[in-house]
Amino acid sequence: AFFFPPKIYESRTIGELLAPAAPFDKKCGRENWTVAFAPDGSYFAWSQGHRTVKLVPWSQCLQNFLLHGTKNVTNSSSLRLPRQNSDGGQKNKPREHIIDCGDIVWSLAFGSSVPEKQSRCVNIEWHRFRFGQDQLLLATGLNNGRIKIWDVYTGKLLLNLVDHTEVVRDLTFAPDGSLILVSASRDKTLRVWDLKDDGNMMKVLRGHQNWVYSCAFSPDSSVLCSVGASKAVFLWNMDKYTMIRKLEGHHHDVVACDFSPDGALLATASYDTRVYIWDPHNGDILMEFGHLFPPPTPIFAGGANDRWVRSVSFSHDGLHIASLADDKMVRFWRIDEDYPVQVAPLSNGLCCAFSTDGSVLAAGTHDGSVYFWATPRQVPSLQHLCRMSIRRVMPTQEVQELPVPSKLLEFLSYRI
Repeated sequence: AFFFPPKIYESRTIGELLAPAAPFDKKCGRENWTVAFAPDGSYFAWSQGHRTVKLVPWSQCLQNFLLHGTKNVTNSSSLRLPRQNSDGGQKNKPREHIIDCGDIVWSLAFGSSVPEKQSRCVNIEWHRFRFGQDQLLLATGLNNGRIKIWDVYTGKLLLNLVDHTEVVRDLTFAPDGSLILVSASRDKTLRVWDLKDDGNMMKVLRGHQNWVYSCAFSPDSSVLCSVGASKAVFLWNMDKYTMIRKLEGHHHDVVACDFSPDGALLATASYDTRVYIWDPHNGDILMEFGHLFPPPTPIFAGGANDRWVRSVSFSHDGLHIASLADDKMVRFWRIDEDYPVQVAPLSNGLCCAFSTDGSVLAAGTHDGSVYFWATPRQVPSLQHLCRMSIRRVMPTQEVQELPVPSKLLEFLSYRI
């Protein structure tokens, strides 16, 4: 009997933001290591290379894609947006900013404030900044170990956080609006900062024996995942700042991680050419998405390095993930299928992220540009929506104690 794999569709490109290139512009230093969408969907940011971060109103971006076709050069008139002016009443109207961070930018993260959320530090009587309801911050992690915090609406520098001794490779804000920021660095540490307490550094998380590549909060902000060189995948309790467990299974450096929207799954991407989907509550590997066939053995852990996976991102429907590998492909996977449902060509890709509503995937490349694709559209089943609702509040151990049929337990545990 012959097996014919299902037809894989090519994803539709919806737009590009191409970095301006001078005739003699050197290629090194133009890498776009990070792309990010604001939590409220108002802004898109990316590191354009040569110390520059560009902030663009996302709705304006989409309109330009529709009006002018897919190609947009970021310094062309088609994307010329109104700049900040002296009219204070226009403060919250999104406008474009170009930020010079003073050094190569490796990481970006948006953070928005919830006023009711108190700082974790008690007895704070005075603040340099009043974080109101409309506050939107951008954190940038730099080559020299510094983290700079910017006001997105004005493009002004608010804070300069100095403590890391090496490249700040990744940044992530707690999703709960507390303005707790975690940074991951090549100095082998993670640091926890409280921006509601003027950027006070609260904790150093030690455990990695080598570079830390990436970190991600669970949706309820209670758990942090950090990944790094030497196959490291660590989970941390962010109430007590203690390590919960190490997840073992990858055969090479782990370079990216992301939680599912309900917190029941964790995706990790590695130079071992695989993406694993884990149950973070018990450390089980539930799924494996391979980018090289046959997959490399532990002895040849890296496989061919034109198959190294660079980035992984969970879609907001909880059904799809995107992966980006050195084989010049972007892949969209369903969590219940072991083959991609859509693919797209992309040379020299480095990072990817879904838009806030999940309808678009953005990917950054070595030359400082960004490319956008429409993501697979599928109406989630009622069963899946119910599963996500339950898993938002119940860890695996509690689910397995429910007095329901075993098939239902398997479904709620993402095992079928």
